Amino acid sequence: MLGGGSPESESNMSLRINDLAPDFTAETTHGAINFHEWIGDNWAVLFSHPKDFTPVCTTELGAVAGLEREFAKRGAKVIGLSVDPVENHGRWAKDIEEVTGSAINYPVIGDTELKVAKLYDMLPGDAGDSCEGRTPADNATVRMVFVIGPDKKIKLTLAYPMTTGRNFDEIIRVLDSMQLTAKHKVATPANWKQGEDVIITGAVSNDDAAKIFPGYKTVKPYLRTTPQPK
Repeated sequence: MLGGGSPESESNMSLRINDLAPDFTAETTHGAINFHEWIGDNWAVLFSHPKDFTPVCTTELGAVAGLEREFAKRGAKVIGLSVDPVENHGRWAKDIEEVTGSAINYPVIGDTELKVAKLYDMLPGDAGDSCEGRTPADNATVRMVFVIGPDKKIKLTLAYPMTTGRNFDEIIRVLDSMQLTAKHKVATPANWKQGEDVIITGAVSNDDAAKIFPGYKTVKPYLRTTPQPK
């Protein structure tokens, strides 16, 4: 069951940053969930896969399992999605733990009718309504990452080709940046990591910057840096 309109109307809409993440109910390896209720007051990372028992995705689910504590430290819950049945996910989980050494403790959605994939614009509306007979190539576009804030709005979207494994350390880096910049009037430069200098936003005047960020550095009139706020 999907929220906020028919699947057809939703699937024709591209999702952008700051759009409300579409709500849905679905079966998962942890039982039935309502997505917005499951998120609660947390951040959420939804990452999708074309099919179970595929090589790159096997490494990805294991990588996320190994990082789950890091996501939890940041108040972020993770949830996977594959267009195969939940019972297949359970069998696949054994392979994933054997290959990567990490057990999957987060839920994985079984999107057998392709409803969530369409709702999140990962598959076209005419893709059918069953996972049966579909190959990974048919589902190649179901290779997305969505980061969703506690306000249920989309904060980040990433799309990957099937042959490139996703970098979930980058997702954690982005979470660190978004959570920092939500609290302070700063932005983070290219390749920024925790503890490095940040950029003072243009919304802060030089006078205010001197009070809020004493000792800040002016690189250019439009580029001012300061140590990361505590």
